[in-house]
Amino acid sequence: MLLDRIDSPSDLKQLSLAELPQLAQEIRQFLIENLSATGGHLAPNLGVVELTLALHYLYDSPRDKFIFDVGHQAYVHKILTGRKDRFGTLRQKDGLCGFVKRSESEHDVWEAGHSSTSLSAAAGMALARDLKGESNKVIAVIGDGALTGGMALEAMNHIGHEKRNLIVVLNDNEMSIAPNVGALHNYLGKVRSDKTYRKAKDEFETLVRKIPAIGGKLAKTAERLKDSLKYLVVPGMLFEEFGLKYFGPVDGHDIEKLVEAFHQAEKVNGPVLIHILTIKGKGYSPAEADSFKWHGITPYKIESGQVVKSVGPPVYTDVFGKTLIELAERDDRILAITPAMPGGSGLLGFAERFPNRMFDVGIAEQHAATMAAAMALEGMKPVFAVYSTFLQRAYDQVVHDICRQKLNVVFAIDRAGFVGADGETHQGVYDIAFLRHIPNMVIMMPKDENELRHMLKTAVEYEDGPIAVRYPRINGLGVPMDPELRPIPIGSWETVRDGDYAAIIAIGPMVQVAEEAAELLKREGIQARVVNARFVKPLDEEMLLSLAKENIPLLVLEEGSEQGGLGGAILEFYALAGQQHISVGMLGVPDRFIEHATIKEQRAEVGLTPENVAQELRKRVVRKRQRAT
Repeated sequence: MLLDRIDSPSDLKQLSLAELPQLAQEIRQFLIENLSATGGHLAPNLGVVELTLALHYLYDSPRDKFIFDVGHQAYVHKILTGRKDRFGTLRQKDGLCGFVKRSESEHDVWEAGHSSTSLSAAAGMALARDLKGESNKVIAVIGDGALTGGMALEAMNHIGHEKRNLIVVLNDNEMSIAPNVGALHNYLGKVRSDKTYRKAKDEFETLVRKIPAIGGKLAKTAERLKDSLKYLVVPGMLFEEFGLKYFGPVDGHDIEKLVEAFHQAEKVNGPVLIHILTIKGKGYSPAEADSFKWHGITPYKIESGQVVKSVGPPVYTDVFGKTLIELAERDDRILAITPAMPGGSGLLGFAERFPNRMFDVGIAEQHAATMAAAMALEGMKPVFAVYSTFLQRAYDQVVHDICRQKLNVVFAIDRAGFVGADGETHQGVYDIAFLRHIPNMVIMMPKDENELRHMLKTAVEYEDGPIAVRYPRINGLGVPMDPELRPIPIGSWETVRDGDYAAIIAIGPMVQVAEEAAELLKREGIQARVVNARFVKPLDEEMLLSLAKENIPLLVLEEGSEQGGLGGAILEFYALAGQQHISVGMLGVPDRFIEHATIKEQRAEVGLTPENVAQELRKRVVRKRQRAT
């Protein structure tokens, strides 16, 4: 097999161009076989096999910089840069990262887990290169979905202004995670499908090639004619108006055509955009047929494409989606907004039931937040369903447009807490810290899926400003569901287990961890109370003062950043209330990024286990007794 001979880009360069299609086929089979065991981003990587081969065949990585937008489509890049033997560890603890990772390889020059960053990175690297007087190539690979992100358009505007030498490869597969939306998508569809332009372009290039020794004024005239042809048949030519020389569309699965396009791009002085057309999931029929499902996939059976799933209670995301439909049946003000994540956010059912009240804005979190603000201002009840990690991208809009105006926007924050295999770029552990200090914001998190339903009821009925419901990326506990939804008093906590030796104040899934820890302590005669601190903001100040009067040790448990989290909020409250004598410990996510692993392993890494919680509380109870004697 050719793939057996490839351990570095230099090995690839020993092959002939004619051998690369066979290597592409072997790489696809390698990916299909390996990801059937580990899971991962299959469809995006099957779509960029030929492109990645062409890049490494023509250019000299890492001297030449390859910048992959998002980074989850870099598996082929990893295979070609000496990491194929580690694919059995993909997305596992201490194993190969599912995204580009600078600590893994010198060939990984830029890290990203969020979209639309590659063009800004490319601009920065090209500017730095020129300032240093170097001559390496800078090539950014961005998808048509990521191009809808405002940051990408800002970067493209600046790239056109600077006129530095760099290449942008637009990987157009008509998909991001969900099907693309918007005017840019429609524009690319026009370019993609305009057979008149493509036929005329091909015929013109064939004619020019037949002219011997074309040069001088004739060559310049031919180039102008070719440009005029673009404007004539495809009005506007958006990318050229931005200042990027446009080549394409090019068949992204034809290596010879890709190589030819890159050779043509090298002749241009200034920024170039090569528009390639690819098929997401190319070479594996289940992934081609449903690239949305196979964007990121759990282990599966290769022959049938059947996904291997564990049977258990419904995931929180599904409970959210079904409950939102139930609430929207009763309140026609309720509408849903998502930034290109209708499936991941559990809104496909809502979109089917209320197509006129579902808005997928594409990869545009900032726009989504401000649009939600305006809808709330007009009396609607927008529910902004967004992953915690992606809400970070709309921080200014949350502060400036929503909270400052005290608008009734509901934030449904999915993937709150650890997210497992997606790792550090996707951990949902920072939203409490960046939301709770904003005036007018209410933040809550349920202990189980039944409480999530009641919190959604609370949120849509709340009429005094923005309110956030955060929930994790896990299955629920399988608790019984109450038949009737009821609002929860804002800022109220509940005691779910009695005890007078100490108290564990926990939130979200950590309530279950706290109960298990309390059960371990009970066997030793230590009765620990468990408090479900379901509101991070406002705090239940009455309960906190009551605990202060009892003067028992407290341990705050949260699957979020210790800095700025629930524990910090409680310490701040006691300090301002003059209750500094209270012993308050904190267990959460420490001040470092937590890498990919299972959620269970990530919790164990930071001590969020029943055994460690019991040990921490045990020490505090012992110290309390020692001081008493």
